[in-house]
Amino acid sequence: MNLPHIPNTPRGTRELGPSDVHVWLLPPPASPRDVPDGELDEHERRRAASYRRQSDRQLYVAAHVGLRRVLSVYTGVAPRLLPLGREWCEECGERHGRPVLVDLPGAPEFSLSHSHGLALVAVARTRVGVDVQALPSPQTVDACLPLLHPAERQEITRLPADRRQTAFARLWSRKEAYLKGLGTGLARAADLDYLGEAAESWRPTGWTVRNMPLCDGHVGAAALAGDKDWRAALHPVPAEWLHTRDADRRISAVQPALRTVLRAHDPSAVRTHALIDTRNRKERAQAS
Repeated sequence: MNLPHIPNTPRGTRELGPSDVHVWLLPPPASPRDVPDGELDEHERRRAASYRRQSDRQLYVAAHVGLRRVLSVYTGVAPRLLPLGREWCEECGERHGRPVLVDLPGAPEFSLSHSHGLALVAVARTRVGVDVQALPSPQTVDACLPLLHPAERQEITRLPADRRQTAFARLWSRKEAYLKGLGTGLARAADLDYLGEAAESWRPTGWTVRNMPLCDGHVGAAALAGDKDWRAALHPVPAEWLHTRDADRRISAVQPALRTVLRAHDPSAVRTHALIDTRNRKERAQAS
C-alpha cells in the first residue's frame, strides 16, 4: 500500500530498534475547547460521541489524535490516513483483537491507554501492551481484591494499609498491560495469570512485564512479547501540541525525558515470603 506521507515531514523520522520500546506521555488538552477530530476515522468519531461527559470525550479524542500523530512519525503516513484496525481472531476469523496498522508492511506494533487525564502510547517491534492507572481509593482496592489471582490478593492484603493503593495500582497496570499485549483485554479473567512481585518464576513465560516511572498520581506498565531486556524511552509531549498545525514535526523532535531498561529477569523482585497459594481459579476449582 503506497500511502501519502506527511508534508514537510521526513518519512521514518523515528528509529525503532528490535529491542526498543518508546512510550509517549500525552497530557489532556491545554484548552477547554474541543480537540479537532478531523484526523479520526468514522469509528473513532462515533466512539467519541458516545461519551456523555465532555471531559471524557476530550480525553478520548486527544488520546486517539495523539496515537495517530505518534504513529505517523514512525510510518511517514499522514495521521488521518493511517489504516488503524483490529487483529484477526484465530477462532472466529473476525477482526476484534489487538489494535494494529492494517496492510502496512513494516509498521510497528503499538498500544494505547488513558486514565484520569493522562494517556500513554507504546510503540515497539513486537507485541506490546501498555497501561496507565490513577491511584485508586481504598474502597476501590477492597472491591477489586476478589478479581485478583489468589497469590496477588495475598500479597496486597499483607501490606500495611498505607501502601496498598500504590501496590494495587502497580499490579493492575501490569495485569492490564499483559492482557492488552495478548489481545484479550479483560475478556480473559484477571485471576488466571499471576503478575505479582513476590515470585517472578510464577509469571507468564515469554513476556517481559514491568512498571515504569510516571508523573505523580499515576502508575504505568508495559508488557512486551519476548523474554529479554528492553530499552525503554519515555517521551513527554507538551499539551499545547494538539492545537498546532505542525504537531507532527513537533512530535518528531521530542527527545526522551527518561531512558531505562525493562529487565526480563529482576532478582531483586524475588523476595522471601510466607507460603501462598499459587493456583489460579480454574486449578483451585479442579482440586476442590
